[in-house]
Amino acid sequence: MSRTPHRRRSTYRALSALALLTLTAGTLSACGDNDSAPERAASSSPPSPESSASLHMITNDGHRLAFHVTQGNDRTIVLDSGGGEDSSQWKDLVPRLQANTGATVITYDRAGVGASDVVPGPWKVESAVSDLKSGLEQLGVTKNVTLVSHSQAGEIANYFAKDNPAMLSGAVLIDANLPPFFTDEQIPRLVAATKPQVDAAMKDPDNPANRQLISTADGFAPAHQAFHQVRWPDSVPATVIVSEKTPLDGSPEDAQRWRDAAASFVEAGPDRTLVTAEGSSHAVPKDRPDLVLKEIEAMLANEPS
Repeated sequence: MSRTPHRRRSTYRALSALALLTLTAGTLSACGDNDSAPERAASSSPPSPESSASLHMITNDGHRLAFHVTQGNDRTIVLDSGGGEDSSQWKDLVPRLQANTGATVITYDRAGVGASDVVPGPWKVESAVSDLKSGLEQLGVTKNVTLVSHSQAGEIANYFAKDNPAMLSGAVLIDANLPPFFTDEQIPRLVAATKPQVDAAMKDPDNPANRQLISTADGFAPAHQAFHQVRWPDSVPATVIVSEKTPLDGSPEDAQRWRDAAASFVEAGPDRTLVTAEGSSHAVPKDRPDLVLKEIEAMLANEPS
């Protein structure tokens, strides 16, 4: 593990995977079909991702979202999954986090995955931020939050921190999408690499995986041009964990751009730390869970109580 405080896949396939923003610890989660969350729950009776967690169905903007709460003290750790993943991505980490820190640990299913309702149309980060904020507020969580975000959830984290810095005491961004990466040069490369897969997905739009792909690709360029302008607030400490292999392992040029973006993000403000997850793929929570646990605990230890 390399820590820097602030003071053969083809290139085409690698680029496509990132552009779709569904590259996570495993394959794209099999989100439900067009059934509602209560109907899915009744038919399959899925257990809570953590046996000691309580399930709270939160309503926001006309749809329901599943939040799983492992109760602890008045400090809260929120774990936000990568694109296509649901809250079960964190099932092995939650009990360890709660035992080691005593904090309340919250996971949730974003719209369209897990036990949460499907929301038709393009994926919008603003809606995802609203879902997260509304869910936390309805659970009575308005401060002392440590936000832990993997991959696509980095976009939610950046907007959430910009708009709600007082709610956050710190963040751990795990191989996360960060604004410096999405330049005017990089975005067209991602869009071009994605097009054949998006075209194929549109032939079967009711397939859950295709629906995720289409909704993410819709409006990708303007959304990420806007994301490139987002600035993380100086008041919120952040640890950035970047995988050694990056999600662009098949393209040395783009993998270096990913690493450079993480370094640029860290250098752009105070109280930011860059950590390299040596030997890890993009699926850092799966490949290096002990490192993730260590960095979350370190963030909590450095925060004022």
